[in-house]
Amino acid sequence: QVQLVESGGGLVQAGDSLRLSCAASGRAFSNKGMAWFRQAPGKEREIVAAISSIAFNTYYSDFVKGRFTISRDNAKNTLYLQMNSLKPEDTAVYYCAASAASAGPAVVTTRLSYVYWGQGTQVTVSS
Repeated sequence: QVQLVESGGGLVQAGDSLRLSCAASGRAFSNKGMAWFRQAPGKEREIVAAISSIAFNTYYSDFVKGRFTISRDNAKNTLYLQMNSLKPEDTAVYYCAASAASAGPAVVTTRLSYVYWGQGTQVTVSS
């Protein structure tokens, strides 16, 4: 089992920055592929960014490329999402997720591969 707890959300203005953190406890954080998803009201949950367990390869959805950075600190069992140049359309609940098993250097992007989820943290960007 892996327990995930997100923090760092809040209310900001367009153009501001936020850094989300996801503290993991339980088994073998370093062996898990990790990702950030988000869900806006009335919309499906979508992947924002993902990072592999080995080599720290990354994936970004087109709508955050160049603005968001995903990273992980395996010594601290923590996943991060640095969000810059925030836009009102980034408003959503952001979820941290861990995969069932390591995919090595491959980045896992399919939602069904993520079996551990945090409770979410609200990010609201005003215009």
